Amino acid sequence: MSNAVSTVAEPRVFLPKVSAGFRRARLVLPALLLLIVFFLLPVLSLLLRSVLDPSPGLQNYAQLFGSTTYLRVFSNTFFVASVVTVVTLVIGFPTAWLLAIAPRWVSKLVFAILLLSMWTNLLARTFAWMVLLQQTGPINRLLMWLGVIHEPLTLVNNLTGVTIGMTYIMLPFLVMPLHATLRAIDPTTLRAAAICGASRWQAFWRVLVPLAMPGIASGALMVFVMALGYFVTPALLGGPEYMMLAELIAQLVQQLLNWGLAGAAAFVLLLVTLSLYAVQLRFSGRAPDASGVH
Repeated sequence: MSNAVSTVAEPRVFLPKVSAGFRRARLVLPALLLLIVFFLLPVLSLLLRSVLDPSPGLQNYAQLFGSTTYLRVFSNTFFVASVVTVVTLVIGFPTAWLLAIAPRWVSKLVFAILLLSMWTNLLARTFAWMVLLQQTGPINRLLMWLGVIHEPLTLVNNLTGVTIGMTYIMLPFLVMPLHATLRAIDPTTLRAAAICGASRWQAFWRVLVPLAMPGIASGALMVFVMALGYFVTPALLGGPEYMMLAELIAQLVQQLLNWGLAGAAAFVLLLVTLSLYAVQLRFSGRAPDASGVH
């Protein structure tokens, strides 16, 4: 009898090969669904409301751009956002430079203060500034005690209060990307400029600022775009003279129940934001790779 063991061939199941592109698409699918559900669908709903409520047509956009009141709100929004961006940049650049060149313990301390301010509740921070800036608040009392002023200054319900409060909130969003850019600059570049006879101001304006421009542009754009859509701080620290677009949208929805006009205003604000982002991509080019080469 033969010792050979007869084997029965098992049937082979032929499965279709999954391409690498399909596998990558499956990995991207959750993020894509998230964007569709939480971004694309709300934006489409906003657009439909702006052209269908209360009746089909573009009457909401005509009313928005045909009224001097609404145009003034638009101008206030861009003006306040521009002022806040400039003030934040003036304060944020020295802060980021300090973080880049300071000893490690100083850098950690300043970073801890910035992160603590970001983690604190926005409403609590805004109310804190209301207490500090009011006419009987600590700031006015200190200035009067030092003899700098003789009467309390009006620091709330105006542009000054909005600028102070929003600059404080926006500062970390400028300092962090700018700090990363400044840390990547080789210090020997500034030494070479000094050896070549450049003064401190020449080295600053002609060497440091151009090299830090990517961080300046990204941080300033982030601050400007966030300031365009801010609501809590301008509503509490500002006044009716400097009403911003986000506050107008809230009033149209909550008080007037005018969803169509509010949708039109919100959609215009979204288009402006996306346009600014597209301009930055156009002029900044694609991001550098890991080696720093564009």
